[in-house]
Amino acid sequence: MSPVPVTKACVVEFIDVGFSYPDRGSLFENLSLKFESGAFYSITGPSGSGKSTLLKLINQMETPRSGEIRFDGKPLQAFHPPALRRSILYVQQVPTAIGGSIRENLLLPFSFKSNRDIKKPDDHRLKALLSSFRLDGITLEASARDLSVGELQRICFIRGLLLDPRVVLLDEPTSALDEDSAKIVETRAQRLCEASGQTILMVNHRKVDFEFVTPIMLKLEDGKVQRV
Repeated sequence: MSPVPVTKACVVEFIDVGFSYPDRGSLFENLSLKFESGAFYSITGPSGSGKSTLLKLINQMETPRSGEIRFDGKPLQAFHPPALRRSILYVQQVPTAIGGSIRENLLLPFSFKSNRDIKKPDDHRLKALLSSFRLDGITLEASARDLSVGELQRICFIRGLLLDPRVVLLDEPTSALDEDSAKIVETRAQRLCEASGQTILMVNHRKVDFEFVTPIMLKLEDGKVQRV
C-alpha cells in the first residue's frame, strides 16, 4: 500500500490578485498561487517581470488592485503592518545601516514601539550570529560605516532574523556582493529553511548551488508564475 503523501500547510496565498503601476500596464491579472510552510522557493524571471513586486505584495509594501493575499489563512489587511513585517521579513537588494556601532544596528528593531514586547538578544547571541555569517573578525563595538557592502548585507540579514520571522523574502540579496559573500548569504538562507523550518522566497539573478535544500523553482514571466 502506497504511503499517503504529506501536504504542507499553506503559509501565503494569492487569490486572483491584480496589480498595476500607474506609469505601466498591468503587471498581474488574476494571479493565484500558494507558498507552503517550510519550503524554499527560488524565483527567477526577466527584468521587469515583477519579481520584486511579488515579494513586496506579500508584506504590504505594495497593495493589490484586486483579489486577496492571505497569511496563515487571514487577509493581510487583518494584520497590523508592523506585526506583519515582523513575521514576514523583507531583505532588500541594497543594505542600509544607521551611523553607530554594529551592536546598535543589530538592535535597531528593538527600539521600535511595535517590538518592545520582544526580549533583546544579549551579546552572546549577537556574536554567535555574526560567527554563523562568517563575521567573527568584527566586534560589536565596531562602526557600521567601516563595513564592506557584503558585510553590511549580512548585518542587515542578521538584524531581521533577530525578530524570528516565519517567512523570509530575499530580493536579490547577493546582487551587489562578491562571490564569497554571496555564497555565505545563500548558504545561510538554505540552513534557515533546513534547520528552522522558515519559509524562504529568494529572487535570484545568478545560479545558486543548492546544497542543503531542494528548492521549488518558480519562473515569473508575462504576469504568470510557472513551476520549472
